[in-house]
Amino acid sequence: MSRSPHNPRGRRLYLPIAGVTNGPSPDRAGVNARGERKPPWLKVRLASGPTYTELKGMMRDLSLHTVCEEAMCPNIGECWEEREATFLILGDRCTRRCGFCDVMTARPDPVDEEEPHRIAEAVRKMGLHYVVLTGVARDDLPDGGARIWAAAIRAVRDVQPGAGIEVLPSDFRGGERDLATVVDAEPEVFAHNLETVRRLHERVRPAFGYDRSLDVLRAAKTIRAGQVTKSNLILGMGERPEEIVVALTDLRDAGCEIVTIGQYLQPTTMHLPVDRWVTPEEFAEYKRIGEQDLGIHHVESGPLVRSSYRAGRQFRQALESRSIVGPTPITG
Repeated sequence: MSRSPHNPRGRRLYLPIAGVTNGPSPDRAGVNARGERKPPWLKVRLASGPTYTELKGMMRDLSLHTVCEEAMCPNIGECWEEREATFLILGDRCTRRCGFCDVMTARPDPVDEEEPHRIAEAVRKMGLHYVVLTGVARDDLPDGGARIWAAAIRAVRDVQPGAGIEVLPSDFRGGERDLATVVDAEPEVFAHNLETVRRLHERVRPAFGYDRSLDVLRAAKTIRAGQVTKSNLILGMGERPEEIVVALTDLRDAGCEIVTIGQYLQPTTMHLPVDRWVTPEEFAEYKRIGEQDLGIHHVESGPLVRSSYRAGRQFRQALESRSIVGPTPITG
């Protein structure tokens, strides 16, 4: 079996999942088969431009990682040209392996104590009004990296006091003390992604838990009154439409104010196949259901939507349209 940088030991991913229809069938030859064209709504412009080049050089100079690059985000060109970036902290190697994620699974490097300060320096140089911090799972650390998460939030706050800060950490294996370390640093938004429906969760995210992820969102609001929470769903991995509505309901019941929904794009052949291409019309219907039927404050739903895509705008729209009781809205 061929090896790749994202699968250094040649281990097989936990595939395939039950219910995936990718492959020969009477009415479809497989939506992700080699040579098959993606639908036109998934076309993105090539990542380029002077600002993109400048930011890429800055990340390398400061030895920083971004999820924009590590997870092969299709919006990297658009976001970087608008001076929006999502920082990946605690290195670029994850201790968990999810069937959809292109971040490398490997033994992590030692914790870089200076990383929070370098991120803050990048934020200062970029003049960001809204900062998104995400990170790999660090189950090798006693606190799951919570101390570094908190340090990064405070470092950014020190250099850019008016900036909004959104964090997207792992579940800390359900450890509420570690979760509290992060929430007590007072990010504007605490995000933790559910990613898929209950039926598929164990196979898509074998090291996580559907109910534990919901509990993390609930706990964040318990730890800090007024804490805005956010989550994400990825479609096209074998879920059924009715299951998506149930997942949205579960997120609403967990107090989640912001939800993003996007199309799964297979990073490599070692990852889950794409079950189907979800149409823009279906994405629009989930937005309507989430906001109008379920009362979620803001749902960003579309084929190329990702959790951190224009996150500052999502937060502002949620504050303005639903009157979330939270921090003062940011500008910019």
